[in-house]
Amino acid sequence: MPWAHAGVAVAGAAPAPFISSLYRVTGEHNADEMLAAAAERAEQLAAPGLSPRPRRKVAVLACMDTRIDLFPMLGLNRGDAHIIRNAGGLATEDAIRSLSVSQRLLGTEEIVVVMHHGCGLRGASEDEFARQLARDGARPTWRLGAFEDVEVALRQELARLRSAPELPLRDHIRGFVFDPETGSLSEVAEQGHA
Repeated sequence: MPWAHAGVAVAGAAPAPFISSLYRVTGEHNADEMLAAAAERAEQLAAPGLSPRPRRKVAVLACMDTRIDLFPMLGLNRGDAHIIRNAGGLATEDAIRSLSVSQRLLGTEEIVVVMHHGCGLRGASEDEFARQLARDGARPTWRLGAFEDVEVALRQELARLRSAPELPLRDHIRGFVFDPETGSLSEVAEQGHA
């Protein structure tokens, strides 16, 4: 679909920086921009015949941080893996539910967990977060999941996954720490697992 830049009609889809600045110019909401972008790319997005069962039989649990682009980082293509993201890449009850579905119903056999340096949960205050929620009348059953050391936190999440009875396949679970400043990805072994 043509778009205009500086009053000049241009063929093709608008570049991402233009789309992201559209909100400031037109007052459109992000969801409207996203819906328009999907409509422009429907043919690219269609996946006829692609199975919901990951080709590589792997599920990835990762932090939702905007600096983590899992597909190029892990050498994945669409259809290769299930991607489960949350704040911190933590093995929460819902993450374990999703991983259980991934294994039990959709055939995955491996789990990779990706956490990262500079995470927003590092150094956050569980108590202050709980006070903020309480001020708004919210009393969730879950905790924030704050941590001080990403490698220690990752080892705890790996241990939780390895002991989760909801997951029938727990022998192939590995954890990585990403550094968004350098782009490096390094493995962190759970204590007692080399």
